[in-house]
Amino acid sequence: MPNASSWSASSPLLLLWEDSSGTRIFLSLLYAVLAISGTLSNVMVIYLVFSFKKLQTTSNAFIVNGCAADLSVCALWMPQEAVLGLLPPNSSSLRSAEYRLLRGGLLGLGLTVSLVSHLLVAFNRYVLITKLPSVYQALYQRRHTGCMIGLSWALALLLVPLLPGLWTPGSAQQPPPRQTAGTSRYTALLLALAVLGQTALLLHCYLGIVRRVRGSA
Repeated sequence: MPNASSWSASSPLLLLWEDSSGTRIFLSLLYAVLAISGTLSNVMVIYLVFSFKKLQTTSNAFIVNGCAADLSVCALWMPQEAVLGLLPPNSSSLRSAEYRLLRGGLLGLGLTVSLVSHLLVAFNRYVLITKLPSVYQALYQRRHTGCMIGLSWALALLLVPLLPGLWTPGSAQQPPPRQTAGTSRYTALLLALAVLGQTALLLHCYLGIVRRVRGSA
């Protein structure tokens, strides 16, 4: 039977599987605080947008979409991590492949949609400021906005299976160290490329806005 260290090495998603009980308790409390604060703040944003008609704009629709994605992490994934961190490392609850797949999917889905939503907000501001009003109105019709939001979730569902390091099911035997290290590097590379790509597009949008504002001034 593998010990806590071997399970931790084969499961990079389960950050709370540490040999030290003090570390597990500390991280569990940290996850609990982040889960409560993140859930309350995202729910408040969604409530305000739906409560006030003036806030129901295209840009805020993308912000609400990002909040919904964050809730999948704050309200669904983090509480499970907080609870699992208090369980014994050899608990049978931690070994269910289906359960780990679900948790990994929630994390990957939430992070991907959140990144795409931030990008959609930036592109929305870019088109609004740098393009003609007729272009903005034609691009951001209600139907088109709904399609963009739907595509953000569809894209996330397609990308989540490409992150095996987040949800690779455990087995009764320790996987080879080379395989584990290769999977971790593959996952880290995909995440790095996603973040760098999003950052490059965000910079392009905001630098375009700055140039337009300076030119107008």
